[in-house]
Amino acid sequence: MRLRGGAAIAALVMLSVAGCKTDTTGTGDSGPEATTGGNSGGGSGGGAALTAAESLTVKGRAPKTGYSRERFGTAWADTDSNSCDTRDDILKRDLKQVKFTDGDCKVSYGVLASDPYSGKEVVYKRGASLVDIDHLVALSDAWQKGAKYWDASKRIALANDPLNLLTVGASPNRSKGDGDTATWVPPKAYRCTYVAAQVAVKKKYGLWVTSAEKAAMVKVLSTCSGQALPTGGNPTNAPARFHAN
Repeated sequence: MRLRGGAAIAALVMLSVAGCKTDTTGTGDSGPEATTGGNSGGGSGGGAALTAAESLTVKGRAPKTGYSRERFGTAWADTDSNSCDTRDDILKRDLKQVKFTDGDCKVSYGVLASDPYSGKEVVYKRGASLVDIDHLVALSDAWQKGAKYWDASKRIALANDPLNLLTVGASPNRSKGDGDTATWVPPKAYRCTYVAAQVAVKKKYGLWVTSAEKAAMVKVLSTCSGQALPTGGNPTNAPARFHAN
């Protein structure tokens, strides 16, 4: 599942927004692009990402019964306590030519030079955005593969962990829906990084995979020479002040 209005893998056309503060570099917590290595496919396999994928627990998909977005808390909660919501943190991290309103937190404009899911340039304009913030491991997929059994604190952490969030073009992201690696992957140029990031999130949070999903992950990563496993992000439990239904 993806959350909309976010930003990260879509490239954007730059516009000038009068009266807004401009930042020429992306900021924020490291995400999958900042921490992965390796190539985009086509080489001999191996690397930490493949090793991690092979270690993931395999189980069947649990029923989606009981799932709702609210089970993962309020969207874009400020779980890192930096006074900016998670959505703006990810926009600042992933976009270029960033402009703000109200200080250096609320992103009003930015450019995603090359959307990981389409390769196109996409412009973010607050209120009329062509970008989404994608949960690399969709929340509904996580629910069916372990998260339904967690306490609220861990679900909230997953929903707001920069390791699991990426700014992307809205249109290709919505074609992804809540699919896992067995049902959807981006174009080859970003595929190794994308699958490695999904593996990293599932490993970090102890989510299981289906047999088809694991086979798809191994198949992709076997073509990604030396692909590193992303690390970092937030703790796996949100601060106690956050609650979920």
